[in-house]
Amino acid sequence: MTEKTENKDLYMQRRENLPVIALRGMWLFPNNIQQIEVGRQISLNAINAAMLRNSQVFITSQKDSLDETISIDNCYEIGVVADIKQTYRLANGNLAVLVEGLERASINSLVDNDNFIEAEVNIYEYQKENYEPKEQTKAIIRMIASSFEDYSQALRKNVTAEINMMLEEEDYSKLVDNIAMLISLNAEYANRILSILDVDERVEKVYEMMVEEIEFIQIRQDIERKISKEMNDSQREYFLQEEMKMIRSELGDEFGYSDLDDYKKRIEGLKLDEESQDHLLKELSRLEVMNSNNPESTVIRTYLDEVLEIPWNKKSKSRIDLNKAEDILEKSHYGLKNVKERILEYLAVKKLTGSLKGPILCLVGPPGVGKTSIARSIAKATGRKFVSMRLGGLRDEAEIRGHRKTYIGAMPGRIVESLQRAKTMNPVFLLDEIDKLAADYKGDPSSSLLEVLDPEQNDEFKDNYIEIAVDLSDVLFITTANSIDPIPDALRDRMEIIEVNSYTDYEKYEIANRYLIPKQLKENGLRQDQFHITKEAIYILINNYTRESGVRELERTIGKLVRKAVLKVSKDKLKKVSVNKSNIEKYLGPLKFLDEATLKEDTVGVVNGLAWTRVGGVILNIEASVMEGSGKTQLTGQLGDVMKESAMAAISYVRKRQKDLGIEGDFYKDKDIHIHVPEGAVPKDGPSAGVTMVTALVSALTGRKVKKDYAMTGEISLTGRVMPIGGVKEKVLAAHRYGIDKIFLPEENKRDVEEIDADIRKKINFYYVKDVSQILDEVLV
Repeated sequence: MTEKTENKDLYMQRRENLPVIALRGMWLFPNNIQQIEVGRQISLNAINAAMLRNSQVFITSQKDSLDETISIDNCYEIGVVADIKQTYRLANGNLAVLVEGLERASINSLVDNDNFIEAEVNIYEYQKENYEPKEQTKAIIRMIASSFEDYSQALRKNVTAEINMMLEEEDYSKLVDNIAMLISLNAEYANRILSILDVDERVEKVYEMMVEEIEFIQIRQDIERKISKEMNDSQREYFLQEEMKMIRSELGDEFGYSDLDDYKKRIEGLKLDEESQDHLLKELSRLEVMNSNNPESTVIRTYLDEVLEIPWNKKSKSRIDLNKAEDILEKSHYGLKNVKERILEYLAVKKLTGSLKGPILCLVGPPGVGKTSIARSIAKATGRKFVSMRLGGLRDEAEIRGHRKTYIGAMPGRIVESLQRAKTMNPVFLLDEIDKLAADYKGDPSSSLLEVLDPEQNDEFKDNYIEIAVDLSDVLFITTANSIDPIPDALRDRMEIIEVNSYTDYEKYEIANRYLIPKQLKENGLRQDQFHITKEAIYILINNYTRESGVRELERTIGKLVRKAVLKVSKDKLKKVSVNKSNIEKYLGPLKFLDEATLKEDTVGVVNGLAWTRVGGVILNIEASVMEGSGKTQLTGQLGDVMKESAMAAISYVRKRQKDLGIEGDFYKDKDIHIHVPEGAVPKDGPSAGVTMVTALVSALTGRKVKKDYAMTGEISLTGRVMPIGGVKEKVLAAHRYGIDKIFLPEENKRDVEEIDADIRKKINFYYVKDVSQILDEVLV
């Protein structure tokens, strides 16, 4: 920034962090009020962040108005701190924001806060009382006033009244900024004036630019007069072309290519294979001989624009640094040791072979365990762009392959659209929720994904709209799912499954302490010295407010707690908010989850079972009751077919072993059996409740109580054999969460226990059984 020595006391400097709004083709000066239109999501997020703070933003201009990104290289260093006065929605969905420029400021650094850009800026607060204008400056101000009469005439509009009102302003800094707003400057000139802190120098520069603007307007008017003498109304189209040529000639720009020449040049510059290039040139030839009023010309132009938007020859400079990748994974994700090791192995193979051909990684696990963030970390570790595509509920094949361009409103599929968004042909491409694909009469999207995910085929992927082959072989595809069962077999065969399992309570505590709490403090504008939460309170959040496999709901709850603290700091003027186990309910309300799932005492006919769900493991109480009757069996609790079959198998086993189990009489003839699983509104299914049902039934028939401190899982056969089940880690973690330290597991699941954290294994006694009689001997009192 330009600043002369004699004005060293003219500005008082301070630093501040402010959300960033980057204008395209516009600018703002201090002491001016202007309405801007905000449409980009990253800018809308910045407005929201500013409204939650002090309503102030840092406004600068982009060097390239067509660039969608906001970066330190794409924005001018100088800008204005502005106050948001008013916002309202426009008919087109954008946000109209009325802002008032306050002070000049310059960028020190930009920080990407995930959903908006924040800048650390130097703010230059103008000290009016320290400025004394030179006599030369006073003279230039009078020259500006007289020159504005010429400017007004050149524009053929009267701005004299506005200028006279401005000239009454005694503050020359404010005056010259107001005049600069009135002149038709481009972004580069506006930035130059904003950069000048010295008021005298700024006055000279504005006068110089105003004189140049007057000369340019007069030259343009002379060109228009010359052309109007040579052309008449019947040659209007030719007149407009000639005007463009003369304007370019006057400005020294001789490159007057037509848009068709530009299309041809860009197509040839793509260096496509001969077949693809011939196809595009054929479309261009059709456009050349077509009347511009023909609706099909618009279709062809849109098609060519979409094809040219694909980054055919652009690739990120991908370099796999395994040490860097390991460091990024360790810093971004706590725990998940096996997952990190498999990803590093995957990257090591890619580095050694130099090829992407190989299995597609499919990260499978409950919601909120970090599957998407793992994919982001892979992109960061490999230096690639990251794009994602949500597949949940997608049922139209055209979403993948696009529509034929002959259809009204046809567009490319989402695979090609994502490449256009990434602006590179080798991004890390996340296909999220691949287990939630649907199918209907419009086609099966999973069949289209077969070609996308097959390394042997995807080098010639055909989008229905694009019509020419698109090479996807350099794209690093990663998929996510909550469960592998719904994924079609053919699609599953193309992927390598990596289990991303539930977090332990200790892991959740570390994640909350290291990542989630600092993140929420930053997002809500609270300093770390203004908020403190004890270790006990964090564990209460984990066990009594969220209880989930991942940490998504935990983050939301922490965010709610931090916002309560922000209100206390802002409204009650507290210097610090401390949250502990005694006052946490005051902020979050009563505990949502109480330790009621496990038995409080030894009970007849009630057993602690373990079950797996898509959101992790849970305790499942199985209840059995025997009454006088006629041999009827009733199963309740929204049980699925598999669980009903387990109940019938349990009854058959008990009938077969009746004498050995000490059950008198023909209970299956003169007793009614009722097996119930509480929480009847929740559907339940699976074979792993077999041993639990046998135990509950034997207890109810013999009147022997079941020990309250045991939990069990396993599938039962008619002969009493305990067969292996899945979801062992989630089930063990559920038992640990509820304080149960004795668990029965099938003998064949012993190897699965090794995947559980060693600290958890030390706290639990595992009983590996082959026959259900081993369980009955131990748990029945």
